[in-house]
Amino acid sequence: MTTRRDGMWDAWMMTAPGAPFEHRSLVPRPPAAGEATIEVSGCGVCHTDVSFLHHGVKTRGALPLVLGHEISGVVREVGEGVDASLIGRAVVVPAVLPCGECDLCRSGHRTICRRQVMPGNDGNGGFASHVVVPARFLCPVPAAALATHDLWELSVVSDAVATPFEAVKRSGLASGETALIVGIGGIGVYGVQIAAATGAKVIALDVDDRKLAQAREAGAGAVLNVRDMATKDVRKQVRSLAEALGAPAHLWKIFEMSGTRAGQETAYSLLGFGASLAVVGFTMDRVEVSLSNLMAYDATVRGNWGADPLIYPELLQWIGEGRVTVKPYIERHPLDRINEVFDDAHHGRLTKRVVLVPG
Repeated sequence: MTTRRDGMWDAWMMTAPGAPFEHRSLVPRPPAAGEATIEVSGCGVCHTDVSFLHHGVKTRGALPLVLGHEISGVVREVGEGVDASLIGRAVVVPAVLPCGECDLCRSGHRTICRRQVMPGNDGNGGFASHVVVPARFLCPVPAAALATHDLWELSVVSDAVATPFEAVKRSGLASGETALIVGIGGIGVYGVQIAAATGAKVIALDVDDRKLAQAREAGAGAVLNVRDMATKDVRKQVRSLAEALGAPAHLWKIFEMSGTRAGQETAYSLLGFGASLAVVGFTMDRVEVSLSNLMAYDATVRGNWGADPLIYPELLQWIGEGRVTVKPYIERHPLDRINEVFDDAHHGRLTKRVVLVPG
């Protein structure tokens, strides 16, 4: 339990770009109609959070603001119109919470709902003891997932696991196909697991041998360190690795998960006949590419903003069945170390995704 004796909520707030987070005591806000109060078990630190603080990406909500959108916790209170049976349930909070009622939502385009709420962007997020969020798409955690993971560990399902899961599902990746994962960070390592769980032949690319070792553990059949490699040499090496794995030479499914200019340029350069590229990582940097390659190769490129909340139950089922495991690729830190953790993340010193735990 993280409730303070005086009834106040603890929160660490971003007050200005580049400034240290400030600890604040917040007066509890009761949930409005359609909302729920979550007692936070854990909140993952995402590259997007670091971008808000250090890379000039602006939050939609005004500062000061509590960041953090990878949230798991326990429902403590619900507002009018919300099923009271949720109280006391362990839940994962999807990183993107659509309204569920607009034309886009009703037509199945929930991830681009214009009334969506992203905790830690539109309003206060999970770097706190409690957070109030829309309740419609909260995902109760099944017993099988809690049997193998603590609730704080499952916070990263909100984005780091669900976003590549969405990308792989949209791609139609099937057993025996070739999957290229570019960037084996906090998202990419789960992309490798998910692609491998489909039975695909997985090749992982990164510039860090430590991360490539994690990719091997996560199920990659081959890895390639592309640091200082020319584009033509990367393509040649990837073709050779695919051939050695017995993977198809065409119709590659490429997943850019580094969120860097170099990673995006590398991923695009790997497009071949009938290939598809899923852009999952985010960067503010501009990338120069030849769009004519899409025509020449009959290839496709698409991105996904988070994940449809309706896929979370299936993903948690995969975790409960052991098809995807979270534990090896995260590390726990107390929430009051948030400034040290963000400094480490900003300077590339982390090899695992950090989950900040209140209390």
